[in-house]
Amino acid sequence: QVQLVESGGGLVQAGGSLRLSCAASGGTFSTNTMGWCRQALGKEREFVASISGSGASTLYADSAKGRFTISRDNAKSTMYLQMNSLKPEDTAIYYCPKGGLGGAGRYVRDYRYWGQGTQVTVSS
Repeated sequence: QVQLVESGGGLVQAGGSLRLSCAASGGTFSTNTMGWCRQALGKEREFVASISGSGASTLYADSAKGRFTISRDNAKSTMYLQMNSLKPEDTAIYYCPKGGLGGAGRYVRDYRYWGQGTQVTVSS
């Protein structure tokens, strides 16, 4: 049973920082592309960032590039999203889905397993 548990969300002021964590268990981890996606209230779920199994390759949505950093610690089966310079438009539920053994993970449809998400709220 694959389990993905997001944590670290909360309420922050615009311009602040937050680090999200994703604890994975079950199945494989180090060989899988992992990603961060988010869904704002009333909006479609969207891609934020992805990282290859080894961590050698990363990909960011335009909205995240330069502000967010995705990373992973395969020894701990954990992935992170460091979010800096947060904006109110970053407010959403953040998910850390797991994809397959290859691919960039650029699209929401690329991911097979999902957790419950963690709420990030950025105030003005």
